[in-house]
Amino acid sequence: MRGASVQRQMPVGSAEVFALLHDYDRRLEWDTLLKEARLTRGCSRAERGATSLCVGTPLFGLVGMETRYVSFEPGVVAAVKLVNRPPFFHDFAASIRHQDNAGGSMATYQFRFVAKPRPLRWLLEPIMLAMLERETATRLEALSRFLGAAA
Repeated sequence: MRGASVQRQMPVGSAEVFALLHDYDRRLEWDTLLKEARLTRGCSRAERGATSLCVGTPLFGLVGMETRYVSFEPGVVAAVKLVNRPPFFHDFAASIRHQDNAGGSMATYQFRFVAKPRPLRWLLEPIMLAMLERETATRLEALSRFLGAAA
């Protein structure tokens, strides 16, 4: 299993960052990785137990990852676990934690995954890890810039 942790300073407090991050009606305003983002399976808001579908841009193969919120504490932490089986992902889980500080707040995104198919994990996982880590940093920077421009 591979994984990484990426931190970025946000220009506003944890509650505001958390609210925007989990607002699927506004997700595409700032998210650099996604072509589509929506709640699924009859869910109308992000909360523990809710499911969402995030579909990557063509650069990321238009892969759709459906996840379920397994933890949801507004302003503090949200965690998701993969519920579908998209190409190249056998398993995926992620969390984002928020902590207020003097400059606004710190967002820490952690993820872990297992690639498929199994015989190619040795090749796929290092490539996927590098791509996911880079894109996570890019997304958090975009979120920070978006929040800074709105402040």
